[in-house]
Amino acid sequence: MAKQWPLDTALSFDPIFGEPNRDGNQGYEILPDGRVTMRIIAPNAGEVLVDQFGKTQAFEKKEDGYWEGTFDLGRGFQYFFLKIDGADVLNPYLPIGYGCCRPMNFMDIPVEDITWDGLTDIPHGAVTRHYVMSSVTGKHEICLVYTPPKYDPNKKYPVLYLQHGYGENEIGWTFQGHVGRIADQLLDKGEMKEMLIVMCCGMTQLLDADKSPMHRMAFLDVLLKDIIPFIEGRYNVLTDKWNRAMAGLSMGSFQTSITTLSHPELFGYAGLFSGFLRAPWGNMPEPHLAILDDAEKFKANYRVFYRAMGTEDQFFNSFDSDDKFLEGKNLNMIRNTFPGGHDWTVWRRCIHEFLPLIFR
Repeated sequence: MAKQWPLDTALSFDPIFGEPNRDGNQGYEILPDGRVTMRIIAPNAGEVLVDQFGKTQAFEKKEDGYWEGTFDLGRGFQYFFLKIDGADVLNPYLPIGYGCCRPMNFMDIPVEDITWDGLTDIPHGAVTRHYVMSSVTGKHEICLVYTPPKYDPNKKYPVLYLQHGYGENEIGWTFQGHVGRIADQLLDKGEMKEMLIVMCCGMTQLLDADKSPMHRMAFLDVLLKDIIPFIEGRYNVLTDKWNRAMAGLSMGSFQTSITTLSHPELFGYAGLFSGFLRAPWGNMPEPHLAILDDAEKFKANYRVFYRAMGTEDQFFNSFDSDDKFLEGKNLNMIRNTFPGGHDWTVWRRCIHEFLPLIFR
């Protein structure tokens, strides 16, 4: 079946749940202990569940078609499926984000030691959306550009190209990742350099009918041939390798690994969050790894090469395998772990630690 998606997808995060006289009292509340109470209307349903990728918790049926439940979903940013009689249902009265290749409900539950990603009374930067005609895909690609609070178009800035993971898109780092808020806080404290942060959709689709419709590695050509030239033509930025960095999470970390290691002449900094130095699925040529066999060349070309992952990450074996692969190579890499899994709470910690390291 042919599918045509709109170029823009607008999602509302305004905590207004509709008209009570029309929609009833539906919505959610995050309790002081971190549990979440939800209430929805599904008068004809026989079963309503919260499904966190196989872990399910049941709502209780109330009067007048209401279903209620108080759930422990964990802490931080938590996607979930709302299942009604076995079908995945996107509920408009619960927060909506984009992940797993679709709009999804989520909860963003406060984490006690994370206080550096909120909206506070400090200067905040801006995020601008651009449409870039791609020579690779033959269609317009979207990129978002964060500019710092004191952005001056007459001043030259370094650039970080920052990528999302599989099933997400260019809004991931701004909505789920809070990267703008995190950068604003670090800048306000003088803990990072002013920079532009460019975020693109890495789920690149090629229009060639003879190829698979999804070529995630084709994004690397889009970045090098289209996005970087566009940014350097549109913004007043520094264009040498010591003022250009790339980072990404999960799929974006592997894209970062290939791009930065294949092009040491272009990038002086790299960040791999939930980081795949090598393809976790195997059976893929890996010429980008050749530079890792020359410690002096690697040291001369990268001022920061950062790898980090959650201690409970489902792909931790890949992280461990990369550690073993690197043993004895004497490379100047930073390697860290944070509490958590393959999720945005960990990736927020990664970017919070990475940003102060680059362009120094």
